[in-house]
Amino acid sequence: MSLPFVPRAPVPLVFHKLQSIIESEFTESTLHFYMNGTKIELPNPNPDWTLLDFIRSQHGMKGTKLGCGEGGCGACTVVLQSIDSRKNGRIKHIAVNACLFPLIGVVGKHLITIEGLGNVDNPHPLQERMAKLHGSQCGFCTPGIVMSLYALIRNAFDPIANAFILSESDIELEGHLDGNLCRCTGYKPILAAAKTFILEDIKAKITAVSCGRPGGCCRDMPKNETATQSCSPEGSSEDAASDSAASEGEGRKTQTSPEAPPLASEQGSLQFNFIPYQPNTELIFPPALRKFKKRAICYGNDRKIWLCPTTLQQVLQIKKLDPTAKLVGGASEVQVEVRFKDSHFAVSVFVAEVDELAEMNLPETEEKCASMTELIVGANTPLTDLEYACKDIYKKLGRRGLVLEACRKQLRYFAGRQIRNTASLAGNLATASPISDMNPVLLAAGATVLARSAIAGEILLPMDSFFLSYRRTSLPEDSVITGIRIPIPQAESQVVIKAYKQAKRKDDDIAIVTAAFRVELDDAGNVKNISLAYGGMAPFTTEARIARKSLSGLKWHDPRTLQEGLESLSQDFDFNFGVPGGMATYRRTLALSFFFRFWHEVVLELGLGDVDKDLVSEIQRGISFGTRDNHNPHEQRVVGKQVPHLSALKQNTGQAEYLDDMPKQHRELFGALVLSTKAHARLLEVDWKPAIGPGLAVGYIDKNDLTIDQNMWGSVRKDELFMADGEVLSHGQTIGMVYAETALEAQAAARAVRVIYEDRPVILTIDEAIEAKSFYTHGRQLRKGAAIQGSMEEAFSRCDRVFEGTTRIGGQEHFYLETNAALAIPHIEDGNMEIWSSTQNTMETQEFVSQVTGVPSNRINARVKRMGGAFGGKESRSVPIACLCAIAAKKERRPVRCMLNRDEDMMTSGQRHPIQARWRVGVMKDGKLMALGADIYNNAGYSYDMSAAVMDRCCTHVDNCYEIPNVHIRGHLCRTNTHSNTAFRGFGGPQAMFIAESYMSAVAEGLGISIHELRMKNLYKQGELTPFLQQIDVDWHIPQLMKDVHEECRYEERRSKNAEFNKKNKWKKRGISLVPVKFGLSFATALHLNQATASVKIFADGSILLHHGGTEMGLYTKMCQVAAQELKVPIDAIFTQDTASYHSANASPTAASSGSDLNGMAVKHACDQLNERLAPYWLKFGPDATMKTIAHAAYVDRVNLAAEGFWKMPRIGYTWGNYDVNTVKPMYYYFTQGVGCSEVELDLLTGDHTVLRTDIKMDVGRSINPAIDYGQIEGAFVQGQGLFTMEESLWTRSGQLFTRGPGTYKIPGFSDIPQEFNVSFLQDVPDGWKSLRSIQSSKGTGEPPLFLGSTVLFALRDALVAARKMNGVEEYLTLDSPATAEKLRLAVGDDILKMSIVEKNGEENFFVAVA
Repeated sequence: MSLPFVPRAPVPLVFHKLQSIIESEFTESTLHFYMNGTKIELPNPNPDWTLLDFIRSQHGMKGTKLGCGEGGCGACTVVLQSIDSRKNGRIKHIAVNACLFPLIGVVGKHLITIEGLGNVDNPHPLQERMAKLHGSQCGFCTPGIVMSLYALIRNAFDPIANAFILSESDIELEGHLDGNLCRCTGYKPILAAAKTFILEDIKAKITAVSCGRPGGCCRDMPKNETATQSCSPEGSSEDAASDSAASEGEGRKTQTSPEAPPLASEQGSLQFNFIPYQPNTELIFPPALRKFKKRAICYGNDRKIWLCPTTLQQVLQIKKLDPTAKLVGGASEVQVEVRFKDSHFAVSVFVAEVDELAEMNLPETEEKCASMTELIVGANTPLTDLEYACKDIYKKLGRRGLVLEACRKQLRYFAGRQIRNTASLAGNLATASPISDMNPVLLAAGATVLARSAIAGEILLPMDSFFLSYRRTSLPEDSVITGIRIPIPQAESQVVIKAYKQAKRKDDDIAIVTAAFRVELDDAGNVKNISLAYGGMAPFTTEARIARKSLSGLKWHDPRTLQEGLESLSQDFDFNFGVPGGMATYRRTLALSFFFRFWHEVVLELGLGDVDKDLVSEIQRGISFGTRDNHNPHEQRVVGKQVPHLSALKQNTGQAEYLDDMPKQHRELFGALVLSTKAHARLLEVDWKPAIGPGLAVGYIDKNDLTIDQNMWGSVRKDELFMADGEVLSHGQTIGMVYAETALEAQAAARAVRVIYEDRPVILTIDEAIEAKSFYTHGRQLRKGAAIQGSMEEAFSRCDRVFEGTTRIGGQEHFYLETNAALAIPHIEDGNMEIWSSTQNTMETQEFVSQVTGVPSNRINARVKRMGGAFGGKESRSVPIACLCAIAAKKERRPVRCMLNRDEDMMTSGQRHPIQARWRVGVMKDGKLMALGADIYNNAGYSYDMSAAVMDRCCTHVDNCYEIPNVHIRGHLCRTNTHSNTAFRGFGGPQAMFIAESYMSAVAEGLGISIHELRMKNLYKQGELTPFLQQIDVDWHIPQLMKDVHEECRYEERRSKNAEFNKKNKWKKRGISLVPVKFGLSFATALHLNQATASVKIFADGSILLHHGGTEMGLYTKMCQVAAQELKVPIDAIFTQDTASYHSANASPTAASSGSDLNGMAVKHACDQLNERLAPYWLKFGPDATMKTIAHAAYVDRVNLAAEGFWKMPRIGYTWGNYDVNTVKPMYYYFTQGVGCSEVELDLLTGDHTVLRTDIKMDVGRSINPAIDYGQIEGAFVQGQGLFTMEESLWTRSGQLFTRGPGTYKIPGFSDIPQEFNVSFLQDVPDGWKSLRSIQSSKGTGEPPLFLGSTVLFALRDALVAARKMNGVEEYLTLDSPATAEKLRLAVGDDILKMSIVEKNGEENFFVAVA
């Protein structure tokens, strides 16, 4: 007989062992489930598919996104609806990562995707509120966030009690959003939208009003009867608005949806209409699934099969017949191995449907709970269920249940909620991760692993001997884990167990060190039993055996016991400096610090004595809140209103189309890059043959498909190859591209290409480049004062004090949620080609595609509809992938698409430039700055890209807001073997201002004066000159902003309170910092880029088509507002389809925060022309006429209703090397200015911290759209917070980028934002910003606020200075960026740290930071 998926064919050899059981029991090969209310029968699907692969293969189901492929970003979140057998058949909703979840796991369930909730015409209340409250910007992450919230909201309704129970704590503190990332919004508006679902009485009854039929019930409330709510989420009034203005005029054919109603505000509060939420109108659980009977399933092909057993006996038989069969639960580890480690499992067994493996012996009564001696957890029990069970039982057991509280605490911060919903303890144990959060708890608790095999029967595996070596356990190969037995102490015993974890980020992060400690004392208070278990300190979970032995029998409440424990642990973990994983001193310090905290916690728990409360309590985060000033005195009919993003509802319903969502073209091929695995090597051989063939690639391209000249590219200098030729210069450099019929086949083919290298020396860091004199030619300098005429040495000699230092700031990964993607569509006629690209730069895309295809630019149409984030990373680095697709498309005469995986994108796209500055500052005794000299080095990487332009801006911002009479700045570009670093929001400005604030800190502390006083003393005054000799003009508002923020945030009062707090608390310190930002707006010295075109076409029905060169990341909304304001029409009369080089020739990239300035003025110029032509008709028909009337009349009179607008930025034109004040032109058109103040609390034992409060006040001129500007400010701040505190890029010694996905590279999450977050605008200035001459007197806001994230770093430094002073450390504190938990802990200067220092002894750190 044959297997069900290979009819009438021989059984593949790899499955011979299982043939008998498959033929007898696994006869079903069709997957039966429901999707968004529709029954699905899927016969024998592709066994390589994840759930996400299936969803995105379906027509119209592109709302679920691929963001990372490892369950770390949440963009792929969907909801599974199923029957919860533990809760009397109640329906449960769990959010899962579709990129990891096995397709077989949906059998018998109802799969709900973003499309199942609603659409633009009929949105779910959650989708509508997210849209109206500005919860999306780029929108790529939005469907995943909506689905996570949807699961929370659905589970909050209890149909039996008919009650909807939801609290702010549920939304924000229970981890329901910790598996979702957003790079744009700063999270605040998302939380505001979610909190609208909280009723005043959280246990209020909900009246049932409908049957819940998908698509709506006949008894549902009509749309025009929606209830009006007036509220100010978080006291901030962050909302969208009344739809009243949407009916204005007739300038459109149809009534639009509530996508963009212009908003009106009254006294800072916005009114808004929300569709009321009625839980009984939700998508119902398909009744047929209540009768669903589980059947054993087998499907696959001749390479791989999936088995889905329904009984434990079937699982045991499978393992008996084939011990190598891979058991899979949530696949959170397995799928990562498949995707990123190229693991292949011929037989995968999905065991999550085996009920016997999911049983948990929960006590049903108070009496049974009181008599508990153990908790047996079924092997497949989802971690979320275990987390909630532990929480519930601990409340009843009190101190006896501390072991369960330790479990709950570790589970709460284990991965994201989506993974906790599907992962299990058995999977955690079997993978034997050395940094597992739960394994130390189980080891310390004395747990036992229960296993079973068909041959040996039940097997008991004690935890103390379970882990044998790295990723190896004592579990027999043919056995299955069935449960875990966790003992619970007797009521009279003196047992305390606690768990600890430190990671780079609190939520959803793998541990640096994790630990669990258990101690039992006898009646005399002596140690009877102790276990100190650690993860992250050895190749596997381990116990500190020396410490256990030395502590046994000692009296616990004795300082000598504490000291003995610390000294013994130092012996247990006697690391080498170059230990794998790095951070030797920090990990050792954490090991001791955890025990130090534990010792005190035991004293407190058992009432042995008094302890410092700050020592036993970890950093706790409260519910966030904050304000925006929604009163806009400059509000006009359309401009100045808080119009929601025009695509907001489309983003929230999954209807917004990104590049990889575009329908598949006829005969389309998929490309996959072949990338270098070496940082610097000669290519001895590239063998493509293994990649070509059935099930793999149909072809490939490499250097031989281009001439030498065609293969060279670069934004400024053509010094980079599209495809390597004889040598690779960086890990991740492109060698070529294979293309296949499917994406999975292309990726498999790329892995099959055989490349032989010959290693060459690698230069990674700035210091290595300086030593090797490895530079790109640059040579630009800034001179002022004595540096022009005279001598800088003389200027320094006249100073009372001279300070010198070196400041380093690391790079930053863009981490846009949509990776780089492109689609090339060739046309046979005339050789023209359509290039869809996720790019900020259509012109450069067009030019280089023209170059590689050999056809002129007029036959290349570069197009982009929207991007799922960019931040500068798609200004130049999007070009190669578009060109590679074009080369392949021309070669095969077929469309070619490619979207990079997250790790590929991070390897190839470059980062923010790591920068090192060696500076010298001269000052007078009163703090007046007199002289600055600096050599600034950036790590450019292996090609030139835009590194020189980044350095130019860096040099021009190293003064920040301070006047220095004598300045000499020199910039240097280091050539290294990292990826080519590129543009990133701020473009060198944030790094430069960090250097400035670093030397300001050194001066303030050196002179013993207040840093605030020093800043105020040295602020620019009107008429003074910058280091590039640009005069500070009337548009200078930093002094006012500094004064306002200083008063509004009660800076001095809070500083005094912090001093009191720091006196009382030895192990926690608070700090505060108030910092200004001055950011120049324009493409600084690329003068030719400061231009834009726009096209406005009025149709005879009054509708208007707008095109401009700006790309969509929120810009379209502002531009439509400008056009609507100028043409006197409602905003929904304006439509922009996409950005295309055929519509806007020679468009400058959307970058440098100049998108609104350039394109807005071009739009206005076009509108001005049209208004001039239409003026007679407005005069004839009157001001109340509709555009339809005006346009039709003008058309009949043969008036041109189309206009091309153009604008070039006046005044600017700086020339490097011109030091003549009388002739030098301004570099920047104006400065966007702002001030931020942040306050933090720091845990000195671990380096963990929280931001207590942030206040930001920005001068943005007259905002075109305050909601978008607020979103830009909050999002930029949080991105800056990541840059300065947690986002650390690391390389291996041989040059491989280590941090290339959300598992290793951490951006801020929901729980990292300030607990109190207040943002406001400077609302009025003496000249009303008339001198600006910008569009609507507005200012660019995209980049300037990012630097204010440094207020968190400087506040942490303030806290550290207090700690070091307490510990007697007098040495000046240089705190480089990012100020990670490691750096913070190692700067405290306490005795525990001194005991833990690991000496270098000639070794190098395991990882390399390249600044």
